[in-house]
Amino acid sequence: MPKALPQTADDRLIVALDVPNALEGLKMAETLGDAVSFYKIGLGMLTGGGLALANELKQEYGKRIFLDMKLFDIGNTVENAVRGLAQFDLDFLTVHGDPHVVRAAKEGAAGKDLKILAVTILTSLNRDDLDAGLMKSGDMQHMVLERAVRAFEAGADGVIASPQEAALIRALPQAEGRLIVTPGVRPSGSDLGDQKRVATPAAAINEGADHIVVGRPIYQAADPKAAADAVLAELRSV
Repeated sequence: MPKALPQTADDRLIVALDVPNALEGLKMAETLGDAVSFYKIGLGMLTGGGLALANELKQEYGKRIFLDMKLFDIGNTVENAVRGLAQFDLDFLTVHGDPHVVRAAKEGAAGKDLKILAVTILTSLNRDDLDAGLMKSGDMQHMVLERAVRAFEAGADGVIASPQEAALIRALPQAEGRLIVTPGVRPSGSDLGDQKRVATPAAAINEGADHIVVGRPIYQAADPKAAADAVLAELRSV
């Protein structure tokens, strides 16, 4: 019997379950309880039962699921991969923001409710990192906006971008009716870890984000439930 999810849960908060395996992920979800309704499961969990966990949280616990795969390949391969993943009745799936990838992903998701989110530029990167990767020169915010526009025009349901670009993306005509999901969110006083373009939960929502992704500040906290409750309280203050 599926467990009913209270309708009061604030799904603007997506908790990243970047833990080693599905058993630890399920334990964390049970620790966080009814307050958290949306979870992100990424590549790090894939070989640890990530798809099984996604299915269990969705079907047995009534949670929403963001599968963070950041797919990138030739169009035919992306389309086939997304078609397979779309059978799991998930909510969000990430692909790289290159237009050919987005178009292929939308073809693969046709007929399903799965939202395709295009990655602009990872929140763990800055201009020096782009230079090291031989990316074109120019202002990073301009590059994020350019990738967002091209992803929207290719059919993306939303984009992944840092909170620092959320307001600029929200102002785009192409962003009307589209989602903005922001990783790189850190409560005040939290360790930044490997994130470089960050903001607080309230700031990210104020800048136009629909959802924020918070991982380590919650699942590595001494009291994960209290940490999640603090983020949710901050969101309610917006």
